[in-house]
Amino acid sequence: MRVSRVFGTAVGAALLATTVVMPLSFAQLASAQPQSGSSTGSTGESDFYLPPNPLPAGTPGDVIRTEPSSLALSVPGIGGTLPGNATRIMYRSTDSNDQPNAVTGTYIDPAAEWTGPGPRPLVVVAPGTQGQGDQCAPSRMLNRLITYTPPLGVMVEYEVLAAYSLLSQGYGVVITDFEGLGTPGAHTYVNRASEAHAVLDAARAAQRLQGTKITADGPVGTYGYSQGGGAAAAAAELAGDYAPDLDLVGSYAGAPPADLKQTLEQVDGSILTGVIGYTLNGLLNSDPDLQQIIDENINDAGKAMLNQVADQCVGETILTVGLHRTTEYTKTGEPMSVVLDRLPVAQRILAKNKIGERTPDAPVLIQSGTSDDIVPHGQAVQLAGEWCAKGATVQLSTAEVPAIIPGSGAGHVIPDLLGLGEAQNWMKDRFYGVPAPSNC
Repeated sequence: MRVSRVFGTAVGAALLATTVVMPLSFAQLASAQPQSGSSTGSTGESDFYLPPNPLPAGTPGDVIRTEPSSLALSVPGIGGTLPGNATRIMYRSTDSNDQPNAVTGTYIDPAAEWTGPGPRPLVVVAPGTQGQGDQCAPSRMLNRLITYTPPLGVMVEYEVLAAYSLLSQGYGVVITDFEGLGTPGAHTYVNRASEAHAVLDAARAAQRLQGTKITADGPVGTYGYSQGGGAAAAAAELAGDYAPDLDLVGSYAGAPPADLKQTLEQVDGSILTGVIGYTLNGLLNSDPDLQQIIDENINDAGKAMLNQVADQCVGETILTVGLHRTTEYTKTGEPMSVVLDRLPVAQRILAKNKIGERTPDAPVLIQSGTSDDIVPHGQAVQLAGEWCAKGATVQLSTAEVPAIIPGSGAGHVIPDLLGLGEAQNWMKDRFYGVPAPSNC
């Protein structure tokens, strides 16, 4: 949950939004950068997000449609563009129930030269928590950077930071929107299989585009923090079976929510309580058996919360649901994690989404902070141990950060910022053929 990058970056997004937006008036933002929502607007972009019905025949990673993307980063007093030419893409993927679906994203062909060995690499950026409303899709947000919908709908597309740094090194970059973010249906937030498939098929789709600077069989890396870290980790361990055709050379997984049960316990009552709503909405989409559990155990306030966050970006969710506790949303007044813990169906669904059951074929860098107040540090340690025991090449990097205002998300965001250089250098080494380190 890079809260995305699920959780951490979600907070990072909100904090970055506050940092960038505060010098500007909300009136300026509303006038200059309206949030698109589901309307077509002057660009007609929402039409792009409606998949053909039925989907055309094909295989995972096939490109369904494309259109140019402007990558405008313009707000009052701020300007610029990412260093490359962007294409919005819709591609064929597979949901968690092994059914074909359509996912959107953005491929950015780099302006910088590639000076390393072999073909130009491709990096799949798995975004951190964006929200659950269609307007929060990175492929939409990259054209705006900052959006504001009165009274509380402030959002920054913070993944431009990772994209810019990767593009500047000459890599091709593709950013997936994940299932249901932009396209119809609920965004399957932190769903292990769905997100892994979306990441791997984004790489396939990018390599199948015509007229780009990358090749159809060049090296691939996956890169993400929080929600994105979980998606990158899931892709790492599923790639051998799901996408053996990809030359995956390494995966960076920052603060990966490998165990949803532990993460739900930790995030409850924090600034990101609302991502529990994202999680339940996503699981309801992929596992309808959960509906009866929701009906029997969630009170009216809880059901209203689920409906509310389903159309929000993470900035608004922080401002409306943050610091609330799920005891407010259950009929018994127990935390949501306690309710789910005694229900076999819920436990089965959570276990199905646990990362660490399979073995990555390519090296992995896992980063985590000792005082992460969103995604528990112990999960990263456990994930690294499980993969090491299976013979994987794993480097666990721990940021010794003191607890700072627990529940504020600071303990999640700070390690992300501190680890940026290490993550970028580690990925570069994979593309340059440097043997991967391991502290198993």
